[in-house]
Amino acid sequence: MKPGTRNQLSETVTAIDKSVTTTIVRPDCNGTAITASTTTAAAEGLGMTVGKPTTAIIKASNVMIGV
Repeated sequence: MKPGTRNQLSETVTAIDKSVTTTIVRPDCNGTAITASTTTAAAEGLGMTVGKPTTAIIKASNVMIGV
């Protein structure tokens, strides 16, 4: 699949914190750590494992930064 989203970062999964309904995936993007939240079913369906190369697809309308 090739998405049309322009905001894409190549990354490698460094940690996964799984609960019953939600999984937090922590990838490294060339030295910058980011955090992604998804359903546990989706993470399992994608075969998320530590060390797996992935692509972060960022939808700007869902990014919030606070100080």
